[in-house]
Amino acid sequence: MSVFDELVGQDDVVKQLGYALDSPAAMTHAWLFTGPPGSGRSNAARAFAAALISGGTESNDVTARVLSGHHESLTIMSTQKSVISIEEVRELVSKAQASPVNSKWRVVIIEDADRMMERTSNVLLKAIEEPPPGTVWLLCAPSPIDVLTTIRSRCRPVRLRIPSRDAVAQLLMQRDNVSEDRARWAAAVAQNHIGRAKYLALNESADAERKQILAIPGKLTSVGATIRLAGRIVDNAAETAKSRVEERNASERAQLLSTLGVEGEKTIPPSARAQIRKLEEEQKRRSVRARNDELDRIFLELMSLYRDILMYQLGIREGWINAGEVDLIAEQANRDGPDTTLLRIDAITEARQRLQTNMSPVLIVEAAFVLLSNPWLQEDRTGAI
Repeated sequence: MSVFDELVGQDDVVKQLGYALDSPAAMTHAWLFTGPPGSGRSNAARAFAAALISGGTESNDVTARVLSGHHESLTIMSTQKSVISIEEVRELVSKAQASPVNSKWRVVIIEDADRMMERTSNVLLKAIEEPPPGTVWLLCAPSPIDVLTTIRSRCRPVRLRIPSRDAVAQLLMQRDNVSEDRARWAAAVAQNHIGRAKYLALNESADAERKQILAIPGKLTSVGATIRLAGRIVDNAAETAKSRVEERNASERAQLLSTLGVEGEKTIPPSARAQIRKLEEEQKRRSVRARNDELDRIFLELMSLYRDILMYQLGIREGWINAGEVDLIAEQANRDGPDTTLLRIDAITEARQRLQTNMSPVLIVEAAFVLLSNPWLQEDRTGAI
């Protein structure tokens, strides 16, 4: 399969990148991949890097190593923090000065370029303006306006969009041997997000997990029940996040101790404590982000439910995300009107925005669930009525 196969339904992007590979005149030293979550901007950047480093050949060991992020001429910045530090960018700039190894190109990918502050972006600016001849920068961000003007003006834009539901389903069937019914269900409930759709299609417990989330509104029967449920949701999200990162954390710590020459039960010397403490802080930030990502996933599932409820209330019976939950949607829809559903959607939107702050996750979920239970409190709070 082509390294560009995950860019389903985006032939214009594949053509643009392919032309750059085949024509030196179309090649440039800096690219900006933009698109909403689920558009595959990071996958597109890796695929382009694989094609560059492998010289355009396919299905070889070099391509596989680049796609997995393990090639000597590839550097990937994928942060778990809310902000990329200036020190991290300086390190990237330093690595970008090295000559390519076993390739014509050295490629540097920044998967979250929108997380650079202006001062940090200015450090990157000079490196992008005057890179070594064999270095290519690939930056990824949700939209061009999320990147400093001086940076995006020096990059060639690659604009991605979310693929269609049918295209995602076809990819799952062809690439992952998923049955048609399962593939179409996964593509729908993942809202066309390829990575999420793959997880849903291949994880046998995914359907049951979603049903538990979609059942949350029916459990918000009192203030006490709402607060207790919010606490359990946050605790479960933390546990899920911990299981996702603990193996990686343990591996990183073991590798660092080995590098420092401190293994087994040896006492850690003072000279090594600062590096271990720095690693622990990085891992803590990663765990926080993983927990918040899990909570955001729950809010997205609830958002999809209320979207379908709103469509039901407006008399629209096609294009539902949760087409298999007709009874649940009808039951919820018949309790209130569209204006109330819109207030609930606003409450979820606000909660998702709050997850990007330092606000307590328990308070975020509690506030969201209280408003889902009684959305008109939101209007009272803003003084609209």
